Amino acid sequence: MSSFWSRILVAVIGLPVVLGLVWLGGWWLWALAVGAGLIALHEFYGMARPLRPLVPAGYAGLVLTLLGAQLGGTIWMVGGFLSTIALAFLLKGISDTRQSLTVAVATTVLGTGWTGFGLAFMLLLRGIAQHGRLAVFTVLLAVFAADTLAYFTGLLIGRHKLAPVLSPGKTWEGLVASTVTAVLVPFFALYHQDFLTIGESLVLGAVIAVAAPVGDLFESAVKRDLGVKDSGRLLAGHGGMLDRLDAPLFAAIAAYFTILALT
Repeated sequence: MSSFWSRILVAVIGLPVVLGLVWLGGWWLWALAVGAGLIALHEFYGMARPLRPLVPAGYAGLVLTLLGAQLGGTIWMVGGFLSTIALAFLLKGISDTRQSLTVAVATTVLGTGWTGFGLAFMLLLRGIAQHGRLAVFTVLLAVFAADTLAYFTGLLIGRHKLAPVLSPGKTWEGLVASTVTAVLVPFFALYHQDFLTIGESLVLGAVIAVAAPVGDLFESAVKRDLGVKDSGRLLAGHGGMLDRLDAPLFAAIAAYFTILALT
């Protein structure tokens, strides 16, 4: 099966499942976040193997970060994340790796913070009173639609490379298409929903339009730095789980604080 059709198949199957669990919320969504987060973190640690991350500490920190967000909000979320540093330090003390403590612990913490915080803020978005479900739907659909339009626009008319060193496949034409889409999706999704005003919806869309490509480029920079093309092959044409989550991880954090500031 070609990469194009495998991307379509994964989207057709995966998107309804994700949206269904978002609709249910609660521990269903938490379980999805933990599963996706552990897979994405496993992919990152696999790419960063030469840096010798303390993998068990990262996994434990991810679960505790998400558990903190689910049970106690931002304060307990941060507490869960900070446990990664202590656990990584302890594991480094008893391990026989020759990698420096600074590099090993920093790599471990980067992986947990990158995946854990993004998914934790998705849980916090879902926990917004009355409008949490709508908020998560809006962010996910805006990112998915923007990514899809960027892909097809770049494929059909893309001529000018956006970041030829970091990500040769991305184009300025695709960025324009994704920006317009990311701004319009929140406008239509939140129109007359008694949540955000029209102006606030456009602001949210603009924030997502900036944060999502930055998340995408951040992962591209990490992969190039570590000398890999894709984080994995789990999702066929989409690459690995981390390849699929790169934009939503950044967008969820930006959207949460934007909504917090606007409401």
